[in-house]
Amino acid sequence: MYLETPPRLIPTTIFSAMPERFRRKGVRSDWADANRPGMPTDSFIEGPSFDAEGNLYIVDIPFGRIFRIAPDGAWSLVIEYEGWPNGLKIAKDGRILVADYMHGIMELDAEEGCIAPVLTARNSESFRGCNDLHPASNGDIYFTDQGQTGLHDPSGRVYRLAPTGRVDCLIHTGISPNGLVLDPSESVLFVAMTRDNSVWRLPLMKDGSVSKVGRFCSLFGTSGPDGMTMDVAGRLFVGHASLGHVFVFAPNGELIARIKSCAGGACTNVAIGGASKDRLYITESATGSVLVADISELN
Repeated sequence: MYLETPPRLIPTTIFSAMPERFRRKGVRSDWADANRPGMPTDSFIEGPSFDAEGNLYIVDIPFGRIFRIAPDGAWSLVIEYEGWPNGLKIAKDGRILVADYMHGIMELDAEEGCIAPVLTARNSESFRGCNDLHPASNGDIYFTDQGQTGLHDPSGRVYRLAPTGRVDCLIHTGISPNGLVLDPSESVLFVAMTRDNSVWRLPLMKDGSVSKVGRFCSLFGTSGPDGMTMDVAGRLFVGHASLGHVFVFAPNGELIARIKSCAGGACTNVAIGGASKDRLYITESATGSVLVADISELN
């Protein structure tokens, strides 16, 4: 996984943890029963994304909640609804897009506190369980349809929704497709395949298709890679849902750093923030904490 030198170790601190008043202790949910059987789940946060004012939005999957965390770490509930918001991204135009495992692709109006569907099916077929999404600069929305797929059922899908409403299926043999991100040129899409414990690299062709899809990197553990982000230098930050780390890969696939959780082991999603874009924020879902790491030393 690395070539000449061991990967640099970068520590984390807790930026903010879910306040006790928001934790649903002793409350069961169908999502937790299916995805975390036998484990107490008072929350399960993912989907960090910053708005233009520096507020961090996150989702709480099992209880259908979306929160806003102010720059000083204070939490406020934006919406609670009947759904399972799994991933969230704020587009450059300010749209707050949500991949909802129950409903499909949604859009949140944070000012009004309401959420509405954008895409709930393709060709009249419901999705298996949308997991995460990534908006492109041209308005396209790439998203994963993971459901309960895995090595036993490699039928997860990766889609692209165009502003015209056209929906293209780019991958239909995914092994639990999860987080995804475009490279800086938006010519390559990276997709975390959780149950394959790998990240796939999808070159995007001029006709809109993908070709020569391959494994960019392979990992290990009881779960696998989850959410991802990429910096302007093309370094890929991969949250791992069972190893308590975010792994940082150079554009050529070399593992150059590992960012270690100071809380639990479920580093599910990541977002780059800070005035100089030199901080990495990580949702640690097992403890309901948002961690932060200084990534300036990578420059």
